[in-house]
Amino acid sequence: MTIKEKDYFTALYEVARVINASLEPSEVLEQIAHCVTEAMDVKACSIRLLDARGKRLLMGASQGLSKGYLHKGPVLVKESGIDRGALGGKTIWIQDAQSDRDFQYTAEAKKEKIRSILVVPLVVGKKAIGVLRAYTKEERKFEKQEIRFLEAVANLSAIALDNARLYNALKTNFELLVEHKYRIDDN
Repeated sequence: MTIKEKDYFTALYEVARVINASLEPSEVLEQIAHCVTEAMDVKACSIRLLDARGKRLLMGASQGLSKGYLHKGPVLVKESGIDRGALGGKTIWIQDAQSDRDFQYTAEAKKEKIRSILVVPLVVGKKAIGVLRAYTKEERKFEKQEIRFLEAVANLSAIALDNARLYNALKTNFELLVEHKYRIDDN
């Protein structure tokens, strides 16, 4: 096993540990973005989640991106070929985001000094719920182990989000049940 493979194993363990430590989605996603940035030695990482109507990708968490870049405008699925592909279940590699016509914000990528991007889907069951992106400063062809690492992190992220959703639904149902029981007992 190479040192880099060991780093990915350690990083994947760290992601799993973070996911297991909290049911607060924003906290978990921020930690995941940080872990990915460190492990893959990339400029930045973002996790975007599909809105309820399936038309936009909303920022869930990011690491290494400027506030200006984060507020560049909405990521519209219909205008982003890379995100349509990723939401369709594919891993997408963009060699140069500054000139790729499938990338929605090429001018902003240039300003942010983003070159290559690796995009993987976040999938729960058979449904894509978002995308995980890794950004580099220079053009980079990602190695197979990097791609597999990011896909594994995306799968863990999707599970974490689904667990948090289920936990919150269970908590709400429990609170309603307790409230209902107290109303019955008071009568």
